Amino acid sequence: MDILVIGGAIVIVGLVIAVAIGRRGGAPDNRVNPLHDQLVALSERVKTLAESQINGQTAITKLLEERLEKVSHRMGQSLADSATKTAESLGKLNKHLSVIDQAQKNLIDLSGQVVTLQDILANKQARGAFGEIQLADIVTAALPPSAFQFQVTLSNGKRADCVLRLPNPPGAIVVDAKFPLESFNALREAHDDGAKKKAVRAFRSDLLKHVQDIAARYIVPGETAESALMFLPSESVYAELHTNFIDVVRKSYGLRVWIVSPTTLMATLNTVRAVLKDVRMREQAHVIQTEVAKMADDVVRLQDRVDKLQKHFRQADQDINDIQISASKIANKADRIEHVQLEDDGADVVEPSDTGSRAFPRLIDS
Repeated sequence: MDILVIGGAIVIVGLVIAVAIGRRGGAPDNRVNPLHDQLVALSERVKTLAESQINGQTAITKLLEERLEKVSHRMGQSLADSATKTAESLGKLNKHLSVIDQAQKNLIDLSGQVVTLQDILANKQARGAFGEIQLADIVTAALPPSAFQFQVTLSNGKRADCVLRLPNPPGAIVVDAKFPLESFNALREAHDDGAKKKAVRAFRSDLLKHVQDIAARYIVPGETAESALMFLPSESVYAELHTNFIDVVRKSYGLRVWIVSPTTLMATLNTVRAVLKDVRMREQAHVIQTEVAKMADDVVRLQDRVDKLQKHFRQADQDINDIQISASKIANKADRIEHVQLEDDGADVVEPSDTGSRAFPRLIDS
């Protein structure tokens, strides 16, 4: 378009010049004609340039439209892919949010259960039942039913939580569950020195009382073993005891009361199971020895019968040899009798020799 404007302006300027020259008095034709021809040629060039520019602009416009269409297609495809991925991401996000919501709900429920468990353990009777149930679960999982008994009343009238039936020695071992939770919580929640000292004294006093009670109630001479087990159903209480209250542990050793946690109780019960297995093997060993002795008697009896049978075989072999000898003698006598008959008939008689006599075949080799 710019070339057309410039060309048109040049043509107009040429026409204006030609008109101006004509108005001055008529310039000779030899000056006007060349100028006119130049203007015509210039007009043709301008027209050619204009057409070329129009064609170029058309091609450029077409190319731009094609590229714009491709870009639009790509943009549309990209937007569609982005929308699909966004939808998938949103779907996954919704799933994750659902999982998070469920987990949060579970946490809320668990918090309620923890609060309920704390309420249960706050009651001494409920806390005792909790320890007894945990003790029963561990014992029943580790030992056969014949090796234990729950809630056993001893001869002194005291009821034991559990009695392990072991052979003598050591005999029946009593296991009693104790859970000094209140003093332990007070010790854990103490912030200043005064409260901590008070909690330490209370915790030590509770533990010593439990140990002394077990030693006095559940170690009965002639009925139970010389020691007993005190079961603490909390690993944290057990760890606190063996970390900061070694004096209590030593006193329990002196009273022959062994303090155990769920983990150490399981290890102890595994040892008990090995002892019971060894006892059963010893009992079976006596049975095996008895059966082996009976088998030895049977072997001796069988040997006697074999010897007798061998004697019978030897006697039968001797009898067969005697029969063969008798048969051989009878055959020799038959030969002699046959030769005697031939002599009576006038034939030459040849005395049969012992070597020429017929031998009766042996029936059975000796």
